[in-house]
Amino acid sequence: MSRQNHNLVEILCIGTELLLGNIKNGNAQWISKELASIGLPHFRQSVVGDNLEKIQLIVKESSKRCNILIITGGLGPTSDDLTKEAIALTFQEPLLQSKEALIEIKSKFKYSSNPIPECNYKQALFPYSAKIISNPCGTAPGMIWEPIPNFKIITLPGVPMEMKQMWKESVKNWLKENVYNEGIFKSRTLNFSGVSESLLSEKVKDLLTNKNPTVAPYASSSLVKLRITAKAKDNSSAQDLLDPIEKEIMKRVGNYFFGYNEESLAKKIVSLLVDRKETLSTAESCTGGSLGATLTSIPGVSSIFLGGIIAYSNLTKENVLNVQKNLIEKHGAVSSEVVKAMAEGVKKQLSSDWSIAISGIAGPLGGTKDKPVGFVQIGISGPNFIKTIPINFGSHRKRIEIQELSVARALNELRIILINQT
Repeated sequence: MSRQNHNLVEILCIGTELLLGNIKNGNAQWISKELASIGLPHFRQSVVGDNLEKIQLIVKESSKRCNILIITGGLGPTSDDLTKEAIALTFQEPLLQSKEALIEIKSKFKYSSNPIPECNYKQALFPYSAKIISNPCGTAPGMIWEPIPNFKIITLPGVPMEMKQMWKESVKNWLKENVYNEGIFKSRTLNFSGVSESLLSEKVKDLLTNKNPTVAPYASSSLVKLRITAKAKDNSSAQDLLDPIEKEIMKRVGNYFFGYNEESLAKKIVSLLVDRKETLSTAESCTGGSLGATLTSIPGVSSIFLGGIIAYSNLTKENVLNVQKNLIEKHGAVSSEVVKAMAEGVKKQLSSDWSIAISGIAGPLGGTKDKPVGFVQIGISGPNFIKTIPINFGSHRKRIEIQELSVARALNELRIILINQT
């Protein structure tokens, strides 16, 4: 694919801290979404450490593949900030002091009682023909520079707040006005719970080969997503492409669907209970309050969530939730009998309409042959309703993963019950 005939964009993130995993590379993800929103094709992302030779090498390689290279990071005042120096060496161009950039940098120290550190003057050095991108939040201006025909470099700071502000105020409009694109990309994410990625993919496998819109599965530890992405001339045309595909997906696997984009299971539960004018309480053992924390992260939850009890020990189950001691002795704390009693106990104690109870073996110790690590019991109690659900998430999972899966499964089970009762 010749870069001479396509507006191909690459993203290069610079910083040894990224390679070491000390910080998350959120800049590339954010820029990717921004490029999609204005219809610019983007096919490669790279990360390189603070090394002069390695930066030069990857910039040179990119210049042979793409039309636009967007670089974040390495624009600071310290000796390991090497982005502009490496770019200049790559194309054998000197760095000169930009009067525009110098004025901007000096303005940032206007009200400081200390003199400008000598190292900050380095941030005013740019190739002669570079267009300076103002940085309203920091001391590192960026640039747009065309070192060779049909290849432009855009440099932005690695600090996310600075990078995003400069993109919104300068870069995005420049790209729209100066770079030809063929429309926009529009995505819609469908969220599913209670189904594996493999099973969901199997049910929609023929749709995964679509060219426009494309359909792609994504999975986390507790949820599965299908992202539909359409390329079109405008938003309305993109919606017209997305709608029929979504309708077909829902026809096949709609019973597992709970929300769009960033909507969570907890938010769905809150919405359902608000509509029903009903309340919820929780009793938790192995999850240690994670279920309550997940619910209380949702704005407006106070209208339906009355509270929770962390009954981690058997004694607390007996004394606070009124679980009979003989039930625990006979069936064990992780049993349908006990979670049923926990759910009914907290519902009575807090006078809620619904309650969820969770008891399990999160590991890494405590498992037996009959009840291994990963075995969890969920109890749900409601108006004239009681149900217990045994699940084995597997002993290979980490403790926190078992806890997260337990919370997601409990919320999804309540969601299904509420929907079926509507």
